[in-house]
Amino acid sequence: MSAMSRRSLLTGAVAAGAVLAGSKLAGASPALSASPGISLRGSSIPLTREDHRVVVIGSGFGGGVSALRLAEAGVPVLVLERGLRWPTGPNAETFPRASALDKRVLWYRSSPELFGRPLIFEPYTGLVEAVPGENMTALCAAGVGGGSLIYQGMSLQPTEAVFNTHFPQELDWATMDRVHYPRVARMLGLAVAPDELVESSNYTAARVFADRVRQAGLPLSKIPMPIDWNFALAELRGEMKASYTNGDGAMGVNNGGKHSVDVTYLAAAEATGRVRVETLHQVTDVELAQDGRWRVYVDRLDTTGEVLEQKILTTKALIMAAGSLNTTKLLVRAAAKGQIPDLPDELGNGWGTNADRIYVWTDPAANFGGAQGGPVVYGSLNWDDPHTACTVIQASLPPLPADPASTMLVGYGVSDGRGRFSYDSAKDEATLHWPADGDAFIQNTRIDPLVRRIAGPTATLTDTNSLVSSTWHPLGGASIGTVCDLDGRVHGHPGLYVLDGALMPGNTAACNPSMTIAAIAERALDNLVAHDVGTLI
Repeated sequence: MSAMSRRSLLTGAVAAGAVLAGSKLAGASPALSASPGISLRGSSIPLTREDHRVVVIGSGFGGGVSALRLAEAGVPVLVLERGLRWPTGPNAETFPRASALDKRVLWYRSSPELFGRPLIFEPYTGLVEAVPGENMTALCAAGVGGGSLIYQGMSLQPTEAVFNTHFPQELDWATMDRVHYPRVARMLGLAVAPDELVESSNYTAARVFADRVRQAGLPLSKIPMPIDWNFALAELRGEMKASYTNGDGAMGVNNGGKHSVDVTYLAAAEATGRVRVETLHQVTDVELAQDGRWRVYVDRLDTTGEVLEQKILTTKALIMAAGSLNTTKLLVRAAAKGQIPDLPDELGNGWGTNADRIYVWTDPAANFGGAQGGPVVYGSLNWDDPHTACTVIQASLPPLPADPASTMLVGYGVSDGRGRFSYDSAKDEATLHWPADGDAFIQNTRIDPLVRRIAGPTATLTDTNSLVSSTWHPLGGASIGTVCDLDGRVHGHPGLYVLDGALMPGNTAACNPSMTIAAIAERALDNLVAHDVGTLI
């Protein structure tokens, strides 16, 4: 394979891994006053001040659950989303195709080294931001629906033993198993791929993976996905152009049928009439006001990232749901600059990668096929030992100019490796520090041996993380127990909540994060509605 073909293959593989804001006040204030440490631009940019009962920063799983459940309790909510809406439908061209990436893939402030090589596009408020840190680049989404827009959709619930080993037992797994995980499953319309689809020629790679897992004597499962699989079947019948069935939906499925947060939780929330979602609203700072309320500083952007307006929002209750990276960075910066005094000492610590790995599995004898249907059908859940539990999934490659004789394997699991965020005064931002050997134990003793066992002795495996150390599953930074209570309340700060990946303890029990983030948020909102609405909210 030529060097150019190899680069194209790796770029396509890692791209496929993705699969792995109340009432407005009229006019602008002439005085751009702000608290010490918070700078506003010149008076040529309009400034608006607003008061709200609840502000939610971020529109992914935590933000979506929060908005819906509060709205159902009669509470008006403003949701701030820095990205765009991405509406889909049969034969739409909403999302960039994984086989032909364009400016829509990249958040305008992102590092250009998104997939191991520079992606040079004109500035755009696109889907993915790569945030480089020490020894690790973490990736996060932008857009209404957050990470659900670009995740593969693997919706796994951990077993009781694995969950209780890595999460506080006070969360009460039995109740979550009976109430909250099933509630998320219903909201997302989870379903496994039908046999009719899996038996088609486009899903040869999935069947090869399943055969190899069985031959290795490992557990094999169909993976629940938030997908109406009838859309994929319609593609096979020629009723829609390919999106699922050729693996080209790694950066969003154009045909629809994917039950992402924007078309489930947020659509239901907006239908109540009590929720407003403001797009292209980028939060720059948060602080505690003198009257005990929360103040949120916002830049309203155009699609190139140009600031059109600045806003100062004041709210009784502030829910941080901007994802592990952005929630943690905002809070660490606010603590360092005195904008929110006396935040817990452990803020910024306990950050993990979910032990993410992405492999290119090359084996000409396997006959994976050029068109590889997706997003995911099968996985091997190796959870017998809760202390070293891990999962291996087969995922499709996008269509490439020539048959690469390859497909993709994704691994993740539990890991004790932890990083931290610290404030860099020279850059005026919080930066990530990750130990170079952070996931070495789980990687070397469990994930890598399992992947090689499945691939077989004739295969070539390329660990893309050895080329670009990265994670699509950033977790922690404002973790449950050390920074927040079980319901996301930040210790010592009434009215401030964290309800997203930052709340997780650095891993999500050998599962994709989405299902557990949503289930813990559902549990939290039951309690917040019962105890905080009418007082703190």
